[in-house]
Amino acid sequence: MNKLVLPALLCAALSACSEEPPKGSDTPYTMNEAALTSHVKTLSSDAFGGRAPGSEGEELTVNYIAGAFEEAGVRPANDGSYVQEVPLVSIETTGAPSLAIKGGNQPLEFTYREDQVLWTRREAASTNITDSELVFVGYGINAPERGWNDYEGIDVTGKTVVILVNDPGYATQDESIFNGNAMTYYGRWDYKFDEAARQGAAGALIIHDTKPAAYPWATVDASWTGPLFDIVRKDKGASLSSVEGWITTKTASALFKAAGLDRKALSKAAEQKGFKAVAMNLTATASVESNVKHVTSRNVAGYVKGSKNPEDIFVYMAHWDHIGTDPTIDGDGIYNGALDNATGTGGLIELARAYANTATPPERSVLFLAVTAEEQGLLGSAYYAANPLFPLENTVGGLNMDGLNNYGPTNDVSVVGLGNSELDSYLTQAATTQNRVLIGDQEPEKGYFYRSDHFELAKLGVPMIYPGPGYDHKTKGREHVEKLTAKFLANDYHTPSDEYDPSWDLSGAIEDLNLYYNTGRLVIDSELWPNWNEGSEFKTIRDTQLENK
Repeated sequence: MNKLVLPALLCAALSACSEEPPKGSDTPYTMNEAALTSHVKTLSSDAFGGRAPGSEGEELTVNYIAGAFEEAGVRPANDGSYVQEVPLVSIETTGAPSLAIKGGNQPLEFTYREDQVLWTRREAASTNITDSELVFVGYGINAPERGWNDYEGIDVTGKTVVILVNDPGYATQDESIFNGNAMTYYGRWDYKFDEAARQGAAGALIIHDTKPAAYPWATVDASWTGPLFDIVRKDKGASLSSVEGWITTKTASALFKAAGLDRKALSKAAEQKGFKAVAMNLTATASVESNVKHVTSRNVAGYVKGSKNPEDIFVYMAHWDHIGTDPTIDGDGIYNGALDNATGTGGLIELARAYANTATPPERSVLFLAVTAEEQGLLGSAYYAANPLFPLENTVGGLNMDGLNNYGPTNDVSVVGLGNSELDSYLTQAATTQNRVLIGDQEPEKGYFYRSDHFELAKLGVPMIYPGPGYDHKTKGREHVEKLTAKFLANDYHTPSDEYDPSWDLSGAIEDLNLYYNTGRLVIDSELWPNWNEGSEFKTIRDTQLENK
């Protein structure tokens, strides 16, 4: 698409606004369905190609968001620019790496994408494991503060570890083990691969299981094939395992059978503290060929300057990226990412427009941050957290949007991580004016708190809240919402079918955006500094930041 088309797309989106204020005026702006719908339809259109970092779709997306910010009267946040460059490395597995196993009654070989998905995070044209000893390490967790170490007593240097997904708390549903049903960071796949590398493993294989993973094998196939992005590491990934990957439950069963081991019994044993890793007496051989290139992606950032305390900043954030286009798919290979996260990005634009065109300017400054490469492991937000445009100690707090309500108004609003910070009280106050109540994460076992961009700021101390759509539809009830949610997760999450649907009811999203606006204003128009609650792993960092406030 040529650049002449982009202004037309932007104008089309903005002309949907029922009350178009002059650029930067004080005429109050009303967030509305027509404008939000137009943003979502444009950003998730086939022309944007699934919005992959480093693609033509990124160019269109970044220009669209920056253009919308400028049109709304939002200031550029990065020294006169709306963009913050984010250096990334793209590593794309080429061909179809096989996984060959020896040591059992007969050799085994597992097929790429059907039985396993392999890749590497090393910046190398070729990486491999050759006759690498397999070791079952349970959940692959080393948590000294919990007295838990699945690697204790075994040296896995140069070996390939086989790991269970999620954490023992979920498996046992015992609140005394980790966080019970609620996934901890130790249950996340990225933690498991990083810990395996810290232990010196040459290879790391996570056993996929749909329920504890929180997504089907199709999501693995879509998300870990094609170009994978990572931060640029000084050692070019040499400290990471040579080969990483997922294997299906069926593949895992074949491995354990070949090893003469009872998979279910060992998985059960791994749920308890003191589990000892088990050598499987099998070896693995795999070779991964990769195309490696460096890519400069971009976060998009605009802000509204505070009228009273401009040095203080509140951040609204959403990720603009999605998975891109898979040319190997026969038919529609565009991962449009309409719900995930064209809705959140469109909502961010609407919030920016509302703040820039309000009769009462915000007292603190407000940052609108659209980040890249969330789907690749929260890379854009991690880069911002390490290279903030506004000091983190001056960042009062923030709100993250990752998928807005597309089924209409609700009596409630869900909060992933409810109870973590004092921001809950501000959201509660704003929700009360809408006659709504807060409910906690309805699927804590899926670890959503660790799977979206707020986490990167949270772990550096900034109080962040991650609200989501409610579940109790005002006229159709909870069952209606649960069915739609289950359908999306089963059929559309991280698939090409996540497309805009004219049957969507975005009035609930507008209700939520007004809630988010009002919540922000309660913090922004005060001189209070919200903190994490007692017991939060982030509170100590925040306490240090607030010592001079």
